[in-house]
Amino acid sequence: MSPSELESEFSHHDPSVARINNGSFGSCPSSVIAAHQHHQLQWLKQPDHYYYNTLKPSILSTRHFIKHLICANSVDEVCVVDNATTAAAVVLQHVSWCFIESKFDLGDAAVMLHYAYGAVKKSVHAYVKRAGGRVIEVKLPFPLLCNDDIVDEFKKALDLGKVGGKKVRLAVIDHITSMPSVVIPVKELVQLCRDEGVDFIFVDGAHAIGNVEIDVNDIGADFYTSNLHKWFFCPPSVAFLHCANTDKMKDLHHPVVSHEYGNGIAVESGWIGTRDYSAQVVVPEVMEFVNRFEGGIEGIRKRNHEKVVEMGDMLVNAWGTNLGSPPEMSSSMVMVGLPVSLGISSDADALNLRTHLRNSYKVEVPIYYRAPEDGEVNPITGYARISHQVYNKLDDYLRFRDAVIKLVADGFTCAHLDG
Repeated sequence: MSPSELESEFSHHDPSVARINNGSFGSCPSSVIAAHQHHQLQWLKQPDHYYYNTLKPSILSTRHFIKHLICANSVDEVCVVDNATTAAAVVLQHVSWCFIESKFDLGDAAVMLHYAYGAVKKSVHAYVKRAGGRVIEVKLPFPLLCNDDIVDEFKKALDLGKVGGKKVRLAVIDHITSMPSVVIPVKELVQLCRDEGVDFIFVDGAHAIGNVEIDVNDIGADFYTSNLHKWFFCPPSVAFLHCANTDKMKDLHHPVVSHEYGNGIAVESGWIGTRDYSAQVVVPEVMEFVNRFEGGIEGIRKRNHEKVVEMGDMLVNAWGTNLGSPPEMSSSMVMVGLPVSLGISSDADALNLRTHLRNSYKVEVPIYYRAPEDGEVNPITGYARISHQVYNKLDDYLRFRDAVIKLVADGFTCAHLDG
């Protein structure tokens, strides 16, 4: 794809903003937006015809594409949902029923990372804890420098879940944590859970497809989900849920019950009432888009990783800080330490600084607050999560670099933003 073609595909982006936050909401090229709008109009033009003749085969086509992208054995293992959070609800609802129907004992545990995505953490509490399960969070240090630290802490949590003769019934494992962003050794953790007899293993790969390689057979989890609107150029919102054992799928149901209830989770998810399904049927056009790049999605993924690490190194060298994790534990996102002098001392400070960067410098980047450990002297307490996607340019990161340098030179601290 030529530079002019690439610029045209993302000409709808606000040119005044340095958008280095693809991780939150993704990005959709113009050619895919056109396909998206075409399907919306086809529905509005003649909804009965679209429903009876177009929607179901189009969603099935999406499932076939996903099957190949994630190395699944069969399209029957794949269903399409609107969001990874919905996929989590499908799995967690089933786990809660296991407690309610006394298949699991009260006090049996669900284990998840402390870094787990906020909505999924709340879902675990809403479905599992409310049904009588116990929730154990795996505390991880940050910065994270090696996978052994993750595996060791996860093993401790599994051991804790078995205290008093209880069992660990569910493990929720992020493939890439959101904030802070770290690539988790999912294959090793899944095998650890298998060895420890965990009943259900659910991998939340919300950031994964288009960002890291996914081979669901190699990973070996019972359930795997990822959003296609984050790193795979789909419009919001579309995700998939993979179930490795099709026998288990008969016990899964969409949390929104509609006319297809009882026909299998893939069919149930294909119709949960009248709503806009157009984002779920444009994967063929997304494939056309990514295949215009050298190496297709694999080439995009590789270049994004290399470039975001390069930009992260440039920023920490300019500010005298460090990355939150080594390159091999990063994806197309890296955590970049911010100068201590900015005085980031709470989650509120991090959000206020993010807002200040957006409003005053036209830089869009999320900020993570890291609470200092006891005894640390002048620790880095703020990290920016920078992303790289095909539309990003060097100037986006230079603007961020220069904004932070100016804040430091002006004697700025987050205390100036209080109120």
